[in-house]
Order: sequence, then structure tokens, then C-alpha cells
Amino acid sequence: MERAGVRLVILGAGESGVGAAILAKKQGFEVFVSDFGEIKQAYQDELNQYKIPFEAQKHTEELILNATEVVKSPGIADKVNIVKKLKEKNIPIVSEIEFAGRYSNAKMICITGSNGKSTTTMLTYHILQNAGLNVGLAGNIGKSFARQVAQENFDYYVLEISSFMLDDMYEFKADIAVLLNITPDHLDRYDYQMANYVKSKFRIVQNQTASDHFIYCDDDLEIKNYMAYADIKSQKHPFSIEHELKNGAYLKANNLMINLTNSDQFEMTIQDLALQGKHNTYNSMASGILAKTLEIRNETIRESMGNYKNIDHRLEFVANISGITFINDSKATNVNSVWYALESLNTDVVLIMGGVDKGNDYTMLKELMRQKVKAIICLGKDNKALHDAFEDDVEVMVNTFSASEAVQIAYHMAKKGSTVLLSPACASFDLFKNYEDRGNQFKAAVKEL
Repeated sequence: MERAGVRLVILGAGESGVGAAILAKKQGFEVFVSDFGEIKQAYQDELNQYKIPFEAQKHTEELILNATEVVKSPGIADKVNIVKKLKEKNIPIVSEIEFAGRYSNAKMICITGSNGKSTTTMLTYHILQNAGLNVGLAGNIGKSFARQVAQENFDYYVLEISSFMLDDMYEFKADIAVLLNITPDHLDRYDYQMANYVKSKFRIVQNQTASDHFIYCDDDLEIKNYMAYADIKSQKHPFSIEHELKNGAYLKANNLMINLTNSDQFEMTIQDLALQGKHNTYNSMASGILAKTLEIRNETIRESMGNYKNIDHRLEFVANISGITFINDSKATNVNSVWYALESLNTDVVLIMGGVDKGNDYTMLKELMRQKVKAIICLGKDNKALHDAFEDDVEVMVNTFSASEAVQIAYHMAKKGSTVLLSPACASFDLFKNYEDRGNQFKAAVKEL
């Protein structure tokens, strides 16, 4: 069906942009894709295959400012020139999730939070698959949501949703929403105002009704403060490792308990969880509650939470060489993630960190640094912020400019029984393509030792 005169412009030709273009074409829109950077050859080939016009390394205003609507990649900030001009002309800008959601009747399970999103999303997907549900996985992970709506037919979607995506979501509704935690991250995109970031995260519950579910951490101060005056229509399911709760999850002795109204009790010892460490107990609680709201059997949940394998670049075991354990946590691009990584280790640590600092406040790491970290190996072009933050807390700090140099120095500094941890707290694009590239180079360097 041809949507005469309805012009959809897509900014950004990565996975989400190309997915949105394919869906838009299928829905009969006139489509144009524009990327200010280069477009990968594989994506160019696909756009050509679908006869979708595109441009790279520029934004041609006369081809963009005539749009009926724009789908914008979450990586493009609002302060970018072309976005400002679109806003001046009142041309609606939406996220790929918002756009694709219009064309799917599947049940939407949406997971957000500053940390633990990917792990919780993958664990939830794992449980739902094991329960035999027809489920897709999208958002910040894997194939784009729009592409799957265009090409697949799932009954459920588990979506990892970032605050940048939420900022451009308006009508979309999560049937089940999960908010794991809120800690300072990406504040450069929120005028350095924590309140703006918190508000953005709570967009996960917008449009929810009394038949929907909201699963959240009751130990998180920012969430608790906001919940005190928020008007949330959905059924609330809190989780905590600090106190017992009704209609949610909590710890009793060493058991993870889930008690939901109208549902049988779930119980599992935390030693049996595949994901260890305090932060992962939270992730397992969130996924467990979610599975219970979908009436998945206790045995299936227990089995799935016991045999799950963690994702790459998130506290990923690489090797044990001469009694030294190497762990790749390249996905830790903020301070809180590093705190979680250090908190989950019970050995001395040689920490490799650094990269593009997003205005980080390192104060929360100081105590753990003093307790566990014997040396910091800085891996980045400008390490001044790290030196300023930690030179009084850690005996040795060394600057390096490549993954192999960092790994070799770490290996010589580490003692038998200690851990070399890559957990950068920073973005990677000063020395690497992305956090995956950084993690892969780290793993390759360890294998060369």
C-alpha cells in the first residue's frame, strides 16, 4: 500500500536505522536514509537491494527538512545541527522502537537502567525461550526491532531500552517494564542534571495501564524518591536484597524469594544462580519476577537462572595464566559498572581502565580501590582525570596506549592468585572502534602472553 506523500527520513544508517528503513519501505512510505558518517558496505548493499535512496558523510538539508516524520538513531544528540533545524520546523522525531511498535501486536517487555540492562535482557530472553514462548530479542542488542517487525512474527519481544531511545518514545507502551537502577551516566546529554536523567528513565512506564506490570529496584534511592510522587497506573513489583517485600522479590537467608499476589511462591538458593555477585542477584530477581508475571513454571525459571551463560565483554572470563585470572569487562563504560565489577571480585586486582571520560565522578570507587586495587593501568589518550582521582588511593599508576601494552604490563605486575580486570569506566572511541573492539583486542593480547 502506497502512503502517498508520506516521507520518512531516517538519520543514522546503523542496525536500527537500516531496520527502520526496511520496515518503512514495507509499509509503503517514501523513505530516505542519511548518515553523517560512513555507512558499512553490508548496510549499503541492503539499502540498494530494497531500492532505498541514501547518502553518507553528509546531511543534505533539502532532502531531510521536507520529511513528514524522522526516525533518529539514539546515538545522535539533540544539539546536532540538523536535529535543531528539524525541531524548529516542528517535524516529529521518533526512535526506531516508537516507529516499529506501531506495526506489531506482540507483548512488549522493556528493560532499562544505568547498569545490568544487557544481562537482564539476555537472561529474560533465555528464560522465555526455555519456556517455549515465541520471543524476539532487540533494542540495544542484536538485530533491530524494526527489522524483526518487518521480517519475523514474534508474540513477545524482550527489548533493552536506553534513556536515549526513551527520549524519542511517545505512544509506545511496555506491557512489562523493568527499571533496574539509576546512577549518573550520560549526564552530558541531560544538561548535567540528574533530575532530567531520572525523568528520562521513568518514561519506561509512560502509557502503562492497570493491566500492565512495573518491576523496579526498591533499594535504589533515585527510584524510591521518584516513586514517592510518581503517578504510576501499572501493577508494581519491587525487588530488594535489603528487606522483605510484598508482591515482589527479596532475599531470605541465602534464598531468592519471589512472592506475587495470585501466584505460587518461587524459591532458589543464590548459590545456584548462574550469575554471581550482588548486582547479578538484582538482575536475576528482575528476570524472575518478569517470568512469574507471564505465569512461567517455577522449574523452568529455576533451571534457566541456573544454566545461563553471561554475555561477551561483561565480566567475561578470558584465561588463567600462571595463576592470574584475566577478566574482560569492556562493556563497563561508566563508573557504576566498574564498582559492580570490583564488588564481585574477592582477590587483589590490577585494573585496566580509561578512554573517553563522560564527565565521570570517580568518588564512589575510592573505597574499593583502596581495598582491592594494587595498580591501575590507564588505557586512553588522556588519563589526567584518572590520575587526579586515584593517585592517593593506589600505589602504582601506569599510562599505556594499546591493549597489548596494557596486558603485558598488567601481567608483570599481577601476582599469583590475583585478577587482571579490564573495566574501563569510559567510552572506547579514542583508541578503539567500540567497546567490543576494545574487549576483543584485550582478549587477543591475553592469548599472546
